[in-house]
Amino acid sequence: MVATPNPKTIFFQSLGCVKNLVDAEVMLGITQKENYQFVTEPEKAEVIVVNTCSFINDSKRESIDAILDMAEHKKSGTCNKLIVTGCLAQRYKPDLKVSFPEVDAFVGTGQYHKILEFIDGKKEDDFDFRHPKYLHNENTPRINTQPFYRAYLKVSEGCIKGCAFCIIPRIRGTLRSRTIQSLVAEAENLVASGAVELNLIAQDLTDYGRDLADGTNLESLLKALVKIEGLKWIRMLYLYPDEMSDELIELIATEAKICKYIDTPVQHINDRMLKLMNRKVQGRQIRERLQKLRTRIPDVAIRSTVIVGYPGETEEEFQELVDFVKEARFDHLGVFAYSHEENTASYFLKDQLTTEVKEDRRERLMKFQMEISKENLKQKLGQIVPVLVEGISDESEFLLKGRHAGQAPDIDGYVLIRSGDLKIGTILPVKLERSMEYDFIGSAV
Repeated sequence: MVATPNPKTIFFQSLGCVKNLVDAEVMLGITQKENYQFVTEPEKAEVIVVNTCSFINDSKRESIDAILDMAEHKKSGTCNKLIVTGCLAQRYKPDLKVSFPEVDAFVGTGQYHKILEFIDGKKEDDFDFRHPKYLHNENTPRINTQPFYRAYLKVSEGCIKGCAFCIIPRIRGTLRSRTIQSLVAEAENLVASGAVELNLIAQDLTDYGRDLADGTNLESLLKALVKIEGLKWIRMLYLYPDEMSDELIELIATEAKICKYIDTPVQHINDRMLKLMNRKVQGRQIRERLQKLRTRIPDVAIRSTVIVGYPGETEEEFQELVDFVKEARFDHLGVFAYSHEENTASYFLKDQLTTEVKEDRRERLMKFQMEISKENLKQKLGQIVPVLVEGISDESEFLLKGRHAGQAPDIDGYVLIRSGDLKIGTILPVKLERSMEYDFIGSAV
């Protein structure tokens, strides 16, 4: 009888977006398959992996702080290998190698499937940081780190948009779409493991399939996914505003499994600002798309993001954006102060605004949106809506929490359920009785 070697312990810290999280889940699956045991406390790990983000300045600082924190465990804990993966490694590897000699390997965004080779010291310094090409599939090991009833499904990697403020195409590469067959197979595996909710993610879902040149698109993918037995909710995260087809809108309106939820980052409404951002859309088109969505899908929940303090943005152009937000009445809105990122087109624009001006505009716009959110929630009171039960509320042990179809995981608030012996992972009707800034309180019907 051959003795099984003791498993090595490994700790993962993943920062940034959920697309980055899926990469970490793949690395977790690959290492677990090779006799690594995941631990939740870094001081108990022999190997520590920090999966970094570098989208904006705040995320870069968070990633650097995380590396510094984890590096301490090489001095005081059991850690003998520190690996840095993800967007910061892809973007700044030469500088990071100098600044962090305690890191044993830096892994690019197109190399996370080779994580074991980096841990073993068999691979380093051989990736072209300009052209990541890897795309995992349904056969790639992956551990879903979300609660059993939900999962993220990454349908493509990379981006072809070329927004002037965005570094993502340089970090993640150009568009690479997975086949419908591959995505359906992975979705079926996730549902078989208990998932009733799948959240589709990509840099831009409306571009899905364009690189395959065989007619594959988001609409054909959705038509395949809704056929999966046991799958209850399909939510789409990030749809470019002017590229939502009439067929897509009709699918959302008529297919029960597709959540009436649109995540469409508009970034601005002023035409000059949109042109400087290289967004390839005008304010008129954004308004028309929002109107079409609300006309065809009256109960649709719309999330968006905007950027304030873009180079050259005047007070009048900012006020135009404020007026638009008041008019659009988004259910959820993220407001970002412009981040001055090297190697982007906007880095070289004149009239860069001060941090004080950018933060002032962000805070002012968020105050308006907070009032809009309160009013939107009050208008839903008395409705009975399906809610996915998620467990005990953080607010009180006497309340359960869940989400209705218009609330994406972790970012859009909750429905707090007063009482009941309710099963986690089930979807049941809840009457919305009270509202707060972003959450509801209701009772199971």
